[in-house]
Amino acid sequence: MTSSIPFNQSIPLDQIAYNEKGLVPAIAQDHLDGTVLMMAWMNKESLQKTLDTREAWYWSRSRQELWHKGATSGHIQKVRAIRYDCDSDALLLTIEQIGDIACHTGERSCFHQVDHSKSAPPADTLTELYKVICDRKNNPSEKSYTCSLFAGGDNKILKKIGEETAEVVMAFKDDNPAEIAGEVSDLLYHTLVALAHHNVDIREVYKKLDQRKK
Repeated sequence: MTSSIPFNQSIPLDQIAYNEKGLVPAIAQDHLDGTVLMMAWMNKESLQKTLDTREAWYWSRSRQELWHKGATSGHIQKVRAIRYDCDSDALLLTIEQIGDIACHTGERSCFHQVDHSKSAPPADTLTELYKVICDRKNNPSEKSYTCSLFAGGDNKILKKIGEETAEVVMAFKDDNPAEIAGEVSDLLYHTLVALAHHNVDIREVYKKLDQRKK
């Protein structure tokens, strides 16, 4: 379980279970696609400054000082929300990463290494599917249905979106949950293909959806 700490309420700083050095681990997670960007340490002072400024402040164990993320690089982290786990000994920051770079190496996420090779960290299902679709676009294969859509261009892609939209409508009219889920999945997939075909990143869609929450 996690508890959310809204910015418009007082934070229970003394209820956080800091370790023997007065620190608590903090995970920064992208507010749009859920990608885990980095892990750092906080103490009570840095947590308070984070709440006061709504930008992430951490505690540097090597320098023994407060650390304003992005103060030098410009890649600051605007904090949307903070959550703490059931034991109150770990924090989860939902953040907007300015510049889309969290790692000091220039990578988007510090968690980019897999078996000593580089790989984009996992995100939500739609983002992961979009990555696969983009890979099919950049590395065509005759056996790939996705590649056949790209080969057909707008005529084929948009025709499929029209067909899938009609099938979604019929599934809702039939009120069959399994069919609804399947047809909506087909529509989302073909829409992602259209986005990739027109070089529109799915994060741009997420940004628009994020604005709808306000």
